[in-house]
Amino acid sequence: MRYLLILLSCCLIIACSSPQKANNPQKEQYDVKAHYDKSTHYITMRDGVKLFTTVYSPKDKSQKYPIMMYRTCYSSAPYGKDKYKGKLGPSTTMMKEGYIFVYQDVRGRYMSEGTFDNMRPIVEHTDSTATDESTDTFDTIDWLVKNVENNNGKVGQWGISYPGHYTTTGAISNHPALKASSPQACIADFYFDDFHHRGAYTLSYFRATPVFGYQKTDTTTKAWYAPHMVDLGTPDMYDFFLKMGPLKNASKYYGKDNFFWQQLVEHPDYDEFWQSRNILPHLKNISANMMVVGGLFDAEDLYGPIHTYKTIEKNNPNTYNTIVLGPWSHGDWSRRKENQMVGNLSYGAVNIYYQDSIEAPFFHHFLKEDGGKNSGLPEAYVYDTGSKDWHKFQQWPPKNALEKTFYLKQGGCLDSEQPKSAKGFDSYISDPAKPVPYSERMKVSFTPREYMSDDQRFASRRPDVMVYETPVLTEDLTMAGDLLAKLKVSTSGTDSDWIVKLIDVYPDSTKNDEFTPERIKLAGYQQMVRSEIMRGRYRESFSKPVPFTPNKITAIDLPLQDVMHTFKKGHKVMIQVQSSWFPLFDLNPQKFVKNIYKADESDFIKAEQHIYHNKNHASSITFKAL
Repeated sequence: MRYLLILLSCCLIIACSSPQKANNPQKEQYDVKAHYDKSTHYITMRDGVKLFTTVYSPKDKSQKYPIMMYRTCYSSAPYGKDKYKGKLGPSTTMMKEGYIFVYQDVRGRYMSEGTFDNMRPIVEHTDSTATDESTDTFDTIDWLVKNVENNNGKVGQWGISYPGHYTTTGAISNHPALKASSPQACIADFYFDDFHHRGAYTLSYFRATPVFGYQKTDTTTKAWYAPHMVDLGTPDMYDFFLKMGPLKNASKYYGKDNFFWQQLVEHPDYDEFWQSRNILPHLKNISANMMVVGGLFDAEDLYGPIHTYKTIEKNNPNTYNTIVLGPWSHGDWSRRKENQMVGNLSYGAVNIYYQDSIEAPFFHHFLKEDGGKNSGLPEAYVYDTGSKDWHKFQQWPPKNALEKTFYLKQGGCLDSEQPKSAKGFDSYISDPAKPVPYSERMKVSFTPREYMSDDQRFASRRPDVMVYETPVLTEDLTMAGDLLAKLKVSTSGTDSDWIVKLIDVYPDSTKNDEFTPERIKLAGYQQMVRSEIMRGRYRESFSKPVPFTPNKITAIDLPLQDVMHTFKKGHKVMIQVQSSWFPLFDLNPQKFVKNIYKADESDFIKAEQHIYHNKNHASSITFKAL
């Protein structure tokens, strides 16, 4: 049970915040059992597999209600006729408004039959018995609208994280009753979301591997994978993984029966196995009205929502398709609280505003009103994490955003003028035995979150982290949209990781607010705004890795996810560049090997890294500015 509770807190998108003051409003009391009837059903899919489904219907039968569906691999508990959820639907607002709420265990999970497959590939639907998550959604919706009493024939779907992925696949089903779909923190591609970032393995997710890697033997209400959870035996995750050594040593914790770990080990490159699980190529001919939601500080699934929205926008010009990006960690928007914290920083009542003024109106319009394209909502609702306010745009990135470039310069400078010197570079030693930590906190976590807005002063003081910053800004600078770091580098090794961090440097005069944790000082705070890693072997192709030629100047293009952040007058913009980020990501041996998951300890070597900043080889970061 202890493991299950840990899992639920980490993987069911109930995000953890840093210690706070005055951030727990009195809970809204609502007796679900007094207002809803509960029934359970096994719905038969086209291949005969039965999926366990729970239906909560309003007791008030004076009107017909739309159906709101949530499909999950994380359990549709509580199970049992007389056991009710404490909250239904995406928010208290919608629960009180009245919908028919449906929860379903996906194929192969908990009380449903069948075999589970991570990010199950979309199949060619020429065979009427072929199944995937889109056909399972279609068959479920078809049964619901025909068999659940008092429904108005309209269906909405939502989900966060993995359930967000199931929402995306549901939209592909194109069932005519599916009128509104909101994929939230939705996984798009497991090679760029969650377990990988641009070729690097997300080592901090190692303890979550059992959740996705063991098949159950029968329908069950309990977490069959809980006994396989690894106890690190220490609160110091950095120390544990450093002592564990190469990834090949991690295999002792998960045997051949953990199919997901075996998949990770045997498919280090972006081969057909991962490509077939990429949902983005299938986002065509979408008929449902879409609202994609993501957190600008989401450490787990930010790639997914941004690329899902942009792909639907590109491939479906006539589809109602909008995006909401707020100041949230993974799934924070689902929590109703008066003050949203991301790590050490406060953002006010943004969750309540989102639930009441964005999410509820979206579903109400398309499921309870006429459902016309004029919903009253903008194309993009995006929160500025620097000025701390919402903005509405008719396209994302904003049409009037101008492309600008900052150049990394000699002496740690950062500005818009190209380097003039014919020579110039910075160098550092990257040592796998002493990697750069991703956080100064000593903790064990399934899926680290707070680091996305953490103070980076601890990193900027290390000799193996290169720091470049602008002079104090004389006017506000707002970045809105995607970022591209274009590095010119060399390494004495034959492989290397490159990490780029965009940082907002606060003035030394900055005062703490009432929500700032006691141990934190905002004076001089170096807030991480965006960051990303590139495994250098994949600089030309994620499916065909190539080694570096030692000491040869090489281009590294590293896209970073979209931002909406105002660097205020009096602040500075900082860029940090480094070659390890531990134990958030696994260590690069810095010697090219065929498969890093199978590298030996002797393969890990020190490397001398060069960052070039001269007129012939200029390193830079390009962004869109308002």
